[in-house]
Amino acid sequence: MRPFKYLRPSSLAEACQMLSEYGESAKLIAGGQSLLPLLKQRILAPEYIIDLKHLAELNYIVERGDEIAIGAIVTHRDVETSPLIRQWFPVLVEMERWLGHPQIKNWGTLGGNLAHADPGGDPAPPLIALDAKVKVISRRGERIIPLEQFFQDYFTTALGPDEILAEIQLPKPQRLSGAAYRKEAIRASDMPIASVAAMVKLDGEKIVQTRIVLGGVGPTPLRARQAEELLQGKEIEAINLSEVAILASEEAAPTDDLEGSAQYKRRIVRVLAREIISRALERAQIRFKEA
Repeated sequence: MRPFKYLRPSSLAEACQMLSEYGESAKLIAGGQSLLPLLKQRILAPEYIIDLKHLAELNYIVERGDEIAIGAIVTHRDVETSPLIRQWFPVLVEMERWLGHPQIKNWGTLGGNLAHADPGGDPAPPLIALDAKVKVISRRGERIIPLEQFFQDYFTTALGPDEILAEIQLPKPQRLSGAAYRKEAIRASDMPIASVAAMVKLDGEKIVQTRIVLGGVGPTPLRARQAEELLQGKEIEAINLSEVAILASEEAAPTDDLEGSAQYKRRIVRVLAREIISRALERAQIRFKEA
């Protein structure tokens, strides 16, 4: 890799100051699971590296009223083992279990994964299905961005050159709701060839809210909105999951690559969508029976 100047801010405020000063000539690093390979391949050659990994003020999972807040440098392993995440968002534990090898999970960070904006990343689809938001900060202040709007294109986010992704915010799930996620990969811990996350909320036996998110089959995670609309307001017994899954696969935007053709990836989406929507419904129904 090309030489760079390593900067270790003592606080988040100092990190914002550094980023404001050096702008696009600087890159942030936390776990480095995504950045280091790009540096080694000389795809990126920043003049400055600003290290956030040691900043305790970005390392927390806390309950704040009706939401759970996750600091940007919390590791994947900490998400997987957090009692709060297990209590409120078991689908994230399910996702993290297969995200990568232990070395990756023990050092890679949730915020770094999202900021890297790889369209095949594991965390984004279930987080979008859960209606997550992110807090980004700079010397100019802070703003809250719905995670669905955070991703703009391949490896491109809504972050300005002086902004830092500081926090992920998750509203506590509503009563009688359920969520599920699954990916298809060559090996269980590999990046997805395609993935699907779903969240459904019930009112009795009727679906009143749905989010279906596709990963790895477009430049960003994609909402399958037509499939969602097909479920909206339907009684569970009246649902044709095969029809919903076909519609979701048609909303995917995959490309041909070494992992398979676009047609193959659409078939994967169709299979996963049927399974994951069914599983989310089952989980919502269990909560309905327990209520």
